[in-house]
Amino acid sequence: MKILKNILMILGVVFVGSTLVFAVKNSTVDEASAAELANEKSIASESEVNTGYRITAVDIPEGLNFAGETVPLDDPDIMERVDREFLVNTYWQSNALLFIKRAHKYFPIIEPILKKNGIPDDFKYLALAESGLQNVVSPAGATGFWQIMSATGREYGLEINKNVDERYHLEKSTEVACKYLKRSKERFGSWTMAAAAYNAGAAGMQRYMRTQKVEDYYDLLLGQETGRYVFRILAIKEILSNPEKYGFHLEKEDLYKMVPTFSVEIDEPIADFADFAHSYEINYKILKRHNPWLREAHLNNASKKKYTIEIPNKGYYKLSK
Repeated sequence: MKILKNILMILGVVFVGSTLVFAVKNSTVDEASAAELANEKSIASESEVNTGYRITAVDIPEGLNFAGETVPLDDPDIMERVDREFLVNTYWQSNALLFIKRAHKYFPIIEPILKKNGIPDDFKYLALAESGLQNVVSPAGATGFWQIMSATGREYGLEINKNVDERYHLEKSTEVACKYLKRSKERFGSWTMAAAAYNAGAAGMQRYMRTQKVEDYYDLLLGQETGRYVFRILAIKEILSNPEKYGFHLEKEDLYKMVPTFSVEIDEPIADFADFAHSYEINYKILKRHNPWLREAHLNNASKKKYTIEIPNKGYYKLSK
């Protein structure tokens, strides 16, 4: 009997042991399967991300030109500089989107003025390169969409003082830019050089030409800003001309629009622009947004000069009461 008991105990131990081994083996297999499945899911997820957003080189279009003047892409230095600006401006997506949105609003104002003055349409992209189509002021004091210095503005007939600064007047400043560019074209012989001179100044470009004994923009060794300038304009032009090719998909309703206005002529001082705005059922902020060349809260106009102020049509702004 005792022998039988011992045999049964041994068999029990063997059974429990084998069960434990089987359980451990199963646990190990389950863990391995779970890890493998997780890895497969991770790979699939990465694959989905990669197919949804791919960072690639940008194809440079053949026959690239500025204002009808061919860019020498067979020069490896020129090709690298063009490529840099295409990459920077394509993959700086937020900036490019803002350019596309603002261009829809402001290009219809700029384009006919360029055409009237015999300036190639490509120069509208110069305004984008200069200011992003914003009324900004540079550290040097260049102001407005066309980044005009005060001396240049006055030379070409703009009124510039603390009370009125017509560098902020889009139509008038575009007229000045056209005159400046036309003079530069006559001076340097090409529109590409005229664009570069707009950035570096006519005197600066002449110094470079005299020192290096060359006359073509693509042959000159220039400073960082002017050296990139025309290439940046070229990239902006190409991206805005073919946005979907570079991955930018906007609907018409995504684009900024110009609010229609009517003109009011003034030949008297205005003591308070807030009161003046309220008389047209708008507020001070809206008046100044449509007339940024009015720089103070009043208009001096001691000379009784005639000014044209733009007032937005009714119904476009909802004012708080």
